[in-house]
Amino acid sequence: MRSKAILSVGLFASAACLCLSEGTANAQIPPVVGRDQNWETVSNVSLAIGVGVVALMPRVYFSSPDATVGWKARYHVSALAPAMTLTGLTLLLDGPIRDKIQSPKQGCSVEDTLARLPNSGCESFGSPSTHAFASWGATGAGVGTFMVDTFKYSDGHFNGPSFVGNVAVPLVASIMTSVSRSTDGSGLAPEDAKQVLAGGLPGFAVGALLGVGYSMLQEPDCGYGNYLFCW
Repeated sequence: MRSKAILSVGLFASAACLCLSEGTANAQIPPVVGRDQNWETVSNVSLAIGVGVVALMPRVYFSSPDATVGWKARYHVSALAPAMTLTGLTLLLDGPIRDKIQSPKQGCSVEDTLARLPNSGCESFGSPSTHAFASWGATGAGVGTFMVDTFKYSDGHFNGPSFVGNVAVPLVASIMTSVSRSTDGSGLAPEDAKQVLAGGLPGFAVGALLGVGYSMLQEPDCGYGNYLFCW
């Protein structure tokens, strides 16, 4: 009789320990947050379009009277400098800066994000949004370049293709990127509106400074002949 009581107590204690250990294990596993993959894809595509168009746009200017008068376009290898600077800042934001701020995405906690569980929806922090920073940074750079090339090197002459490539397309792409990053559909949005705003505003400011600074220092003409590519 006594042995049965001891056995019963042992079984009860084992079951209690098992339930307790399962509860602890479950508490240690971050939740899997469903994200809207369609909107995330849209944000990736719109980001690529906006950044790609600005990166591939030549410097367009109205030639001065001491040369052949008319519109000319030039590709400068030196344009890699602001492009790589913006890329470096985006990577810096995506890693150390966001990890320092520790602003979790919707449905996640700081602890969930620090766990870095693959496919959990909480693999990285959300603020500032790197998509918004890169997208609006490209728009800022395009706007800055367009303004300098128009008013400094073209004497105020307006060029439609330059406006479309440097301003219109990246602006629409940035708006689309921002909307798609903060829109809920079949799941939670990749980021919320505040996180997108926190990335977009400084992104545009930094991009504009890079665009204006580079364009002021680098004339659009090659300076050594009527070549399309300037080395």
